[in-house]
Amino acid sequence: MKLLSRVTADVKHSPSAHSTLDVLWVLYDRVLRITPETVDDPGRDRFFLSKGHGPAAYYAVLAAKGFFPEEWLDDMGGWDSPLGHHPDRVLVPGVEVGTGSLGHGLGIAVGAALGLRAQGYLDTRTFVLLGDAELDEGSNHEAIAYAAAIRLPITAIVIDNQSSTHGWPGGIPARFPNWGVSVVNGRDRDEIERSLRVVENRPRLVVAAL
Repeated sequence: MKLLSRVTADVKHSPSAHSTLDVLWVLYDRVLRITPETVDDPGRDRFFLSKGHGPAAYYAVLAAKGFFPEEWLDDMGGWDSPLGHHPDRVLVPGVEVGTGSLGHGLGIAVGAALGLRAQGYLDTRTFVLLGDAELDEGSNHEAIAYAAAIRLPITAIVIDNQSSTHGWPGGIPARFPNWGVSVVNGRDRDEIERSLRVVENRPRLVVAAL
């Protein structure tokens, strides 16, 4: 939280960034097998921030874990800063993909997980973090159906801060048929960790409710 307070260039998306902070910290501090030294290791775990329009918390966590200097946070959005308002994999160490146009991160993560499985990286885990509102956009429906059909061991984390425009009967889990599901307190780090450590022979959904 102290490092996140240094990122002041994107106040508009501050609620979006804060909603992801606890999940991101648990991922990078307790779950993901990736460090600054292994960002190019083909067997590393993969994380994709589909909710890329509010990356301040993502940047703060990456800085805290040593992927880039903390001083970069002070100039996010500056004309020559590597930290843009959307994360750029070419400029920011540790970022797997450029995102920000909502509704596409899940499809990208499904493709990455499928490619890793095809190459024999069976112990590599793939995670993607989405916002509840972006489930109304993009290629999500197709990715949800395809991942279930081929029993792809991917974990999708949806931050549910009840910001969805349309909502959905039965809640978010009803949109993920044939996925394993956990609904957790999005601020309880131990509960988040337990849900993210579960591995199944099918895709998993973790709803982090706020």
